Amino acid sequence: MRIVIALGGNALLRRGEPMTADNQRANIRIATEQIAKIATGNQLVIAHGNGPQIGLLSLQASAYTAVNPYPLDVLGAETEGMIGYMIEQELGNLLDADIPFATVLTQVVVDANDPAFQNPSKPIGPIYTKAQAENLAAEKGWHIAPDGDKFRRVVASPQPKRIVEIRPIKWLLEKNCIVICAGGGGIPTLYDSNHNLIGAEAVIDKDLCAALLAEQLDCDLLVIATDVSAVFTHWGETAQKAISEAHPDEIEKLSFAAGSMRPKVQAACIFARNTGNVAVIGSLADIKAIIQGKRGTRISTTKLGIRYL
Repeated sequence: MRIVIALGGNALLRRGEPMTADNQRANIRIATEQIAKIATGNQLVIAHGNGPQIGLLSLQASAYTAVNPYPLDVLGAETEGMIGYMIEQELGNLLDADIPFATVLTQVVVDANDPAFQNPSKPIGPIYTKAQAENLAAEKGWHIAPDGDKFRRVVASPQPKRIVEIRPIKWLLEKNCIVICAGGGGIPTLYDSNHNLIGAEAVIDKDLCAALLAEQLDCDLLVIATDVSAVFTHWGETAQKAISEAHPDEIEKLSFAAGSMRPKVQAACIFARNTGNVAVIGSLADIKAIIQGKRGTRISTTKLGIRYL
């Protein structure tokens, strides 16, 4: 099978954990140990988030000047290279030495008139108390928003429209190369008034970009790997229930958290509708069972309704 696996940025640098290279590498090692289990006999494309990483780089850069020396598109490219390097190395240490790897810096085109530019909503960087977040917002001109019982910086998150490097990604797959691409939702770009491609001050949602990537690569399966075993209704309440299978029309009627599960469900529904294939949301620890159809929440157009575990 040809499979896109989308890894969450928070799985690579976990919430509340010190944001260090050693911690990131340890978490990537856990992820690659699971991915290695399904590498044989499949064509793999690995996408990943970068919310904690790009926020940290932006914070570090702005500590030296009142104006950010590097905009978000450049920092997005930096995180793609950094995380791709670690994934390649850790996965390569687990697999046959003859298996080729490639990290592709991936430009993703967005619409310059996307309303998301006027309504920042994508959380990036560390978590803060309300007082810390308000002080940073006043000092640096940030937008902030609640993230659970804490606060984070939020930036524009426009819809991905086109993946610039889709052809070389296809060529690499055809040579049975494991490809790491569209990291952090890709490097956000847009066309200016002269139709020149330029960077955009934004972060694209990695799940929505992974759905577009999987569709354009004619993938059989989209796996959105997260830190929970399935999509749950009434998450965190005594009445919570895990969904085993769902039709896009039905699961979209339910309410999910905007900063976490909602974009995952949205991306899975888009892929299932546009391709007729299956998208699965589930735990990275269950990835082999997900590929076998035994774990996670499977979203497809083949069956109506919703079924619970």
